[in-house]
Amino acid sequence: MQLYEAEVEDTFAEAFEMWAARVIITAETPAWAQAAAQSMTGFATSVIGCGCEAGIERELAPDETPDGRPGVSVLLLTVRAEDLGKRLVERIGQCVLTTATTACYNGLESDQTINVGGQIRYFGDGYQVSKRLDGRRFWRVPVMDGEFLVEERLGIRRAVAGGNLILLGADATSTLRAAEAAVQAMRTVPGVILPFPGGICRSGSKVGARRYKFLTASTNDAFCPTLRSLVPNTRVPQGLHCTYEIVVDGLSLAAVEEAMRRGLQAAAQNGARYITAGNYGGRLGPYQIRLRDLLTL
Repeated sequence: MQLYEAEVEDTFAEAFEMWAARVIITAETPAWAQAAAQSMTGFATSVIGCGCEAGIERELAPDETPDGRPGVSVLLLTVRAEDLGKRLVERIGQCVLTTATTACYNGLESDQTINVGGQIRYFGDGYQVSKRLDGRRFWRVPVMDGEFLVEERLGIRRAVAGGNLILLGADATSTLRAAEAAVQAMRTVPGVILPFPGGICRSGSKVGARRYKFLTASTNDAFCPTLRSLVPNTRVPQGLHCTYEIVVDGLSLAAVEEAMRRGLQAAAQNGARYITAGNYGGRLGPYQIRLRDLLTL
């Protein structure tokens, strides 16, 4: 299939179910809200090695937050619902509670909730105070610049992870430009995150390893340009010398599909020469996002 100057492989990205929460972080200034969000979403690129996947969904204006201050919306996903609470308590406790002037609220209405602020409150050593507003419980935890306000329970829901695009180009400069354009387009879709640094992954992986059997994942040699002459299953066409992968997680399949559609269009218009997607033949997850369908949405 042809899209602008790019050839698009007739294949699919294989996505799978996870559990997600949305955390609203506010602070006195946008910079401090961003600082907390960036810290909270650090080391959260892949469940393979990080235990969760997380990223900044978008910045929030004061009229979009519960306390009328600048804010940031963060999405965090885990494979199991019970793991979601553990990761949120760890990351909010270590990264948001510690950041100057912050507060933390639930950003996802759901019938299923987990106790997060109710665990973090113990940091107050008995001096914490609870309050209820509109049927929701909050905890005021004393800290050295005043109080940290955190909502007791956060909503969780099933989500979709593992949507992806694999972009190949003539060289690193043009391929990175195409990937950056795709990331910018994909981030305009509400309810999605791109968990890798800058939204782009240079070290795509395959399941297991050919030589080191103790590894759960290893380099995706089929897409490594320097290995084109060494591996029998190379996926790098002649004349192309760089590959980048973009992974997208979202609160719904529709959101992931729309992000991939926008990314596909942007990459093809900005230098990508060959576009494909990663899958495991349908063995990994129940969702098959076909690139052909994205061209017609």
